[in-house]
Amino acid sequence: MSASVSFLDLRFDSLSLDAVAHWIGERDSGSAFAYIVTPNVDHLVRLAKAPVDVRVAYRDATLCVCDSRVLARLARTTGTDLTLVPGSDLSAVLFETVLRPGDRVCLIGSTSNDTAQLRNVYPQLDIVQYVPPFGLREDAAARARAIAFAADAQARVTLLAVGSPQQELLAHEMRQDGRVRGTALCIGASVDFLVGTKKRAPRIVQKAGLEWAWRLASEPRRLARRYLVEGPAIFAMVWHWQRARRPK
Repeated sequence: MSASVSFLDLRFDSLSLDAVAHWIGERDSGSAFAYIVTPNVDHLVRLAKAPVDVRVAYRDATLCVCDSRVLARLARTTGTDLTLVPGSDLSAVLFETVLRPGDRVCLIGSTSNDTAQLRNVYPQLDIVQYVPPFGLREDAAARARAIAFAADAQARVTLLAVGSPQQELLAHEMRQDGRVRGTALCIGASVDFLVGTKKRAPRIVQKAGLEWAWRLASEPRRLARRYLVEGPAIFAMVWHWQRARRPK
């Protein structure tokens, strides 16, 4: 489908934001199921210790694109060029330029309030929602209900907004189930940005690779451990990965 590169033992597709949007735009509600994952630093730190089913969910994604400027810059230090496709930017392009009036969008996750706002912002779209219970990772019955809802929705696009790695695992189970069609995107908190519940960092901050600091300042209690305690492990991971690739 596209050229790809390996970084930290994960395959990344070398597609631009516009190219990914075009690829989605060529697909409809009857297309064979495909799903997109957008790993960032947090994802890769957790993947290093994740069980096999989580790693397989990322590995088997139809498209895997880099969500993080920090990750892309770290990759560059090893001579690896990751094409940047921020997940929130992809979600915005999807709603603004790819989806057409009358298209059905299936949203798994988020909140009823955010979905109501999303319908107000994009009244031309047919947006249906299923809100699974907490503990989706350990609740096979809840995952089965989510998959059945997505299958019945027959949507052009399915948005999985239940957090990582639940959303990636759910996408993988949808593929294995065989009933869901169209394109699924693992979008995390993108709905919050689309409806304005949360504000993204200014473009100048994003381009500087400091969006993580903006988010930390906005939600210190929720994100401090992720960014300040767990996240720095990425530096050692990159060092060890590069060292392992050097000729003996």
